[in-house]
Amino acid sequence: MSRVAKDMTPFGDFTMLKAGLRLLTMLLAIAAASAASAATCATNGAGFAAWLKDFERQALASGISPATVSSALDGLSYAPDVIAKDRAQNVFAQNFLQFSDRMVAKYRLQKGAQLIKANAKLFTRIDKDYGVTAPVLVAFWGLETDFGANLGDMPTLRSLATLAYDCRRSDLFRDQLMAALTVIDRGDLTAAQMKGPWAGELGQVQFLATHYRDFAVDYDGDGKRDLLHSTPDVLASAAALLVHEGWQRGQPWLTEVRVPATLDWSQSDLSVRKSVAEWQSLGITAAPGSTLGAASLPATLILPMGRNGPAFLGYANFDVYLQWNQSFVYALTAAYYATRLAGAPPVSRGGNVDGLSFKEVQELQKLLAVRGHPVGKADGMIGSGTRASVRAAQLELGLPADGYPDTTLLQKLRAGG
Repeated sequence: MSRVAKDMTPFGDFTMLKAGLRLLTMLLAIAAASAASAATCATNGAGFAAWLKDFERQALASGISPATVSSALDGLSYAPDVIAKDRAQNVFAQNFLQFSDRMVAKYRLQKGAQLIKANAKLFTRIDKDYGVTAPVLVAFWGLETDFGANLGDMPTLRSLATLAYDCRRSDLFRDQLMAALTVIDRGDLTAAQMKGPWAGELGQVQFLATHYRDFAVDYDGDGKRDLLHSTPDVLASAAALLVHEGWQRGQPWLTEVRVPATLDWSQSDLSVRKSVAEWQSLGITAAPGSTLGAASLPATLILPMGRNGPAFLGYANFDVYLQWNQSFVYALTAAYYATRLAGAPPVSRGGNVDGLSFKEVQELQKLLAVRGHPVGKADGMIGSGTRASVRAAQLELGLPADGYPDTTLLQKLRAGG
């Protein structure tokens, strides 16, 4: 999902941001363990050639053909620009409305609708085979690469080899590099065709190489799984991955709702699930132009900007969005975009949201940590860990526990509670 400008024009600095989002959120589980080693990682390629020779031997031993190993790895050089981008990743700090305003732009809605119409037969076939509807697939297609308009132009194998050699996440990227060789070996792509963003994702829906290897589909019947050029292969492969992650045929994913001011705000947590009927009994109703799922469906109340902002019910299929990309803001935006393509109106902007600046969120995270609430790194991002700690602190301090930090909470923490 790379972009050239900061509003409606695709790409540019957003390539690094999107790759950072995907990889950062994938690696949250190992980030703490790798933090210490990151400080001592060598940022030069002095040992790269020897490392690459050893990897070549491992690839041959694993069954990759000598021709593929030679075409893919011969002459590869260490990429200091990739390491610089990896080290310089900025955490995503925009709130839901800021991000969705930017990404669910008018032209993406119009282009998405045009593509759904133009590929109606293809989407009908995919829906029959996989149970994933056109709006869901087109939303990912649009957010990841603006419908294939920008795939990235950095040599994928050079990026993956550099990151596999680097000490921070060598095992992860070694697996990605080996998977990329498998994709080449079975004839789907050539080494020269493998280009993308700096972190090594591939194709119009930006698959990791392991996802390309495991879930890419030859849906146009030409004998290759081509996620760079074949629209049928791209969309069917996205559907196959979503099904693998748990997509449920014929079920909703997200509904905008209205929430009463008397609600127990601590219930607005992704870990809290109630049936739609139970949420209705608490006064939650569908927003105008939206429709609630069946009364028996389990759902979670999502308040991305707290009790005064937009509100949604997320169903089991919303969990799949978080599997695709664990960045909460990205996942919610992709799900919201899909509802718009399916006919839902623009989201309500809610009331007066008292948000914090990036620096204030960092300060709040440090104060929460001092208080004994785990937030991980004070990175300025309101992720799941920070939300959980915010909610715990709100409960301790007698504040509405909606999990979204505001000035009142920050001031109380500054004052020592």
